[in-house]
Amino acid sequence: MKLSYEDHDSITVLTVSGELTADSADAFRRTCQERFDAGVRDVVLDLEHLTLIDSAGLELLLWIIDEAANRSGQCRLVNPGETVQKIFEVTRLDRRFAVHESIEAAAKSLR
Repeated sequence: MKLSYEDHDSITVLTVSGELTADSADAFRRTCQERFDAGVRDVVLDLEHLTLIDSAGLELLLWIIDEAANRSGQCRLVNPGETVQKIFEVTRLDRRFAVHESIEAAAKSLR
């Protein structure tokens, strides 16, 4: 998994590529926690280049939603690929995530 972020006031845009699995869960959680500790309230997750997500990765996405909510913030997902979207649908988590087609649209929905 490759992870990068860019902060914009109380919003952070996290770009995730590769596989978000149990092997990378700790690094992902640590990075997210650092962003929250730095004062970030809202999270936009760019998943365009995420190729696979397992149950540990799904659990992390749910954790981000909860952590953002604890800070009066929200989480938005951007462009999950076909495989990842199918996983969301099969697990019925597509109902929990607000998905947008662009980072701009996701950020705008947070205002």
